[in-house]
Parts: sequence; C-alpha cells; structure tokens
Amino acid sequence: MILTKLAYKSLLNRRASVLLTLFTIAISVMLLLSIERIRVDAKTSFSNTISGTDLIVGARTGDIQLLLSSVFRIGYANNGVSWQSYQYIVAQRGVKWSIPISLGDSHKGQTVLGTSRDYFTHYRFGKKQTLSFQQGHAFEHLNQVVLGSDVASRLGYTLGDNVVISHGMGNTSFHHHKDNPFTVIGILNATGTPVDKTLHIPLAAIDLIHGGSHSANDEHDEHDEHDEHDEHDEHDEHDEHDEHNNLIGEPSQITAFLMGFDSPLYTLQIRRNINQYKKEPLLAIMPTVTLKELWQMLAIVEKILLLFSGVVILVSLLGMLTTLLANLNQRRRELAILRSVGARPWQLFTLISMESLFTTLLGCLVGCALYYGVMLISSSYLQSHAGISVNIAMLSYYELTLIGVIMAAGFIIGLIPATRAYFYSLSDGMSIKT
Repeated sequence: MILTKLAYKSLLNRRASVLLTLFTIAISVMLLLSIERIRVDAKTSFSNTISGTDLIVGARTGDIQLLLSSVFRIGYANNGVSWQSYQYIVAQRGVKWSIPISLGDSHKGQTVLGTSRDYFTHYRFGKKQTLSFQQGHAFEHLNQVVLGSDVASRLGYTLGDNVVISHGMGNTSFHHHKDNPFTVIGILNATGTPVDKTLHIPLAAIDLIHGGSHSANDEHDEHDEHDEHDEHDEHDEHDEHDEHNNLIGEPSQITAFLMGFDSPLYTLQIRRNINQYKKEPLLAIMPTVTLKELWQMLAIVEKILLLFSGVVILVSLLGMLTTLLANLNQRRRELAILRSVGARPWQLFTLISMESLFTTLLGCLVGCALYYGVMLISSSYLQSHAGISVNIAMLSYYELTLIGVIMAAGFIIGLIPATRAYFYSLSDGMSIKT
C-alpha cells in the first residue's frame, strides 16, 4: 500500500510528462480499437451492400462479374436475360418478389438503372434496411426519375429539375436522349452503397428512349387523358394496374433481376433450375456467398489495417519507454534519497514498474472513452459516405484481448527503467553500478 501511494504521488509530481505519455497511449488505443472496429464492420457492411435478396440472376458469366455489374455497377454485362425467361422464372412456385433491372445508360458519369416500383419496396441494404426518401417519392410515370443522394448533392439537382439520359456508361457519351427528358420526382436518403450514385427510371422508359414510337411526355399525357375519363372505382383500380404494367413494359431483354423467396428451400431449388436452364445460358448467384468470396480477394486490405494497428501501438510504447528513461535520469537523486531512508533495490524496481503499469492502465481507459466518443460522432458519417454501419457495443473478447496485450507490453516496457533503477548507486544517485 505504501508503494502504491508513493507511485501515485510520484505520478502527480510529474503530471506534465505523465499526461503526455498517457495521452500518447490513449490516442494509440483509440486508433487501434477504431481501426479494428471499422475493419470488422467494413467487412460486415461490405457483405451487406445488398441484403434480403436471395438470388441475383443474369446472363451466364462469372459469379463475381455478375455481382459487380448488377450490384456495384462495375463493369459491363456482356449479355442480357430475355423478358420471356424472366417472366417464366418469376412465375415459379415460392417466388415472393422480383426486381428487374436494366443497365447501359448514364448521366454525367452516373449510372442509370431501369427498374420497377418494387425496387423501392423490396431492395435492402445494410442490416436489411429499406430505401427511404429524403424528398419526393417513387416514380409514377415514364418521364420521372428518382436520384440517389450522391447524384443529387454532387450535381445540385432538386425536385422538378429535368435530367437528360445519355446512351452508354462512363463520363463521355456521344448520344444524348434529349427528346425524352426526365423530371426529378424523388431523392433517396444516403445509404453508403452504389444506390447513392444511381439514377432510377421506369423499366419501360429504357425501351422508350431507345426507339419508342412516342416520347415519355406523350405517355404521361395519355395517362392523364385516360384518368379524366374514368368514372367508376373498378376502372380506377384497373387503370392503376395498367399504369404499373406500363412502367415495366415488355422489353426484349433486361440486364439482370433480383429475387426473394418464401423459403430457403425454394432458393436452392430454383437456383439449380436456373443454372440448368436450357432456353438460354443463365446464372443465378447467392449474393451473400459471392460477397464473401469477393472480400477474400480483398484480404490484403484487411492485413494492411492490422499491420497499421500494430505499428501505431509499437510507436506509442516506444514513446512511453523514451519518456520513462528520460524521467529516470532526472530522478536519480530522488531514488538515492529513497535508498538512504531504507528503501530496498527491489522496492525501487516495484515502484518504477507500478508507475509504468498505472500509466498504461489510465491510457487504456482514456483511449476506450475516446474510442466510444469518436464512434458515436462518426457513425452517421461512415454510414452515409462510406457505407460502413458501425456497431457501437461493448468491447468484444478480441478487443479486450488487444487491450490486455497493450497492458502486458506496457508492463514489460516499464521493466527496462525499473531494472536500471534497481542497480542505481546509493552514494549520490548519479551513477550506475558496473
């Protein structure tokens, strides 16, 4: 107890240098825990870029290529899926919902995706989160477009603005569909996924702007005139059904489609049937499985983050060692006085060891507090801009193990100046026995 009190008083007496060392350790612990949590949650969020979707179906190609083109909008699909095959497959028993998607157009370098209104109902990301609207609502007519949050903020679009779609992907296009402008009817909330960088238009509009007999505005006018002549409720319901079909149309082919099932058993059965489909070569993938395969290809990123964490801790511990050794040289007379009043060498050894242990412990505690503060402040930003859903919870067993390793390393580092103090001379406290 006397040594504990003496170590506490000694730390208070040297509070300036101790606080500097403590702060260094705290920052290192905060960085280590933050990097580890972001590494784990980034892997989880990456796997949850699309969630709640049982199958993605497209033309036969590689699993990862189909995933990249349909979900991440990276690369191109060499072939499409015929509309007849799509209708046949989604009519199978056990299919709960389906979302057709058509890619191939762009707007100022941003992807344009043709789809149905079911996209806004059934598409999931993160931990099965649904798409929500920052402004407006889903498209209801062929000449309407729903923007991802990043598209709206980067290009400065608001509700009511007109958008001209360009043929082809990429930043440069030589053919613009100026005869068929689209009106911004909705802007989605940020998701941190490729949805943010996507413009969503009705599937039927894709065929329309590629050679339809009348413009999207004409189609809109036809619906308005037709609605004016409806006089009965059953006619209204019939028109709503017709309008839903008009938003989808009957394209010759689509790029891919997403599917959800009533039971996992249907998922496996229909996946096998699709992969053996004889009318055209198709491929059905399970996105969760393919995402894990893709992450394994990116494992080098995970290793780099772990290496960076280790370097941060090493630098902080070396900084603590430097500070302890520097302070030890200034405390030779103090230690000599302690020896003169009866302190044993092993007691000086214990005193210095306890000081380094206390400093490391306090640094870890402050680092944990800083870690939770940083995670609380940055969680929303990481979700909206990086797509990382941060799980702010109690420290995991692995994270507690890391803190234990830091404590042990801090104690071992403290043994070096403690050993030097053990061999200090009693004569004047300014030299070391040889």
